[in-house]
Amino acid sequence: MFIAEENPSAAAEWARGLFDSVRPLVQFPEMGRVVPEVGRSDIREIMFRGYRVVYRVAPRLVEVLTVRHGKRRFSFREVGVSKPK
Repeated sequence: MFIAEENPSAAAEWARGLFDSVRPLVQFPEMGRVVPEVGRSDIREIMFRGYRVVYRVAPRLVEVLTVRHGKRRFSFREVGVSKPK
C-alpha cells in the first residue's frame, strides 16, 4: 500500500522533506557522495529517510535521476548510465 492512499498528509510531509533535502544541491552540488556502483564524479547521492536520492551534476544543472528505498538493488538502467567495466 502506498502512504498517499493510507495517510495523504504524511505523504505530503514526506514529499516536502524530500524537496527540502535536495534544495541545498543548487548551491552545493557535490555535497553528496559519488554513487559507489557507478564510480563517476558526476553521479552522486544523498540519503533521505532511508531513501537514496541519486542525481547528476552537470554545468549549471543538478538533475535528480531516481529516488529509491536504500534496501532496493541499484538499477543502472533507471539512472541512465552503463555499468562500469
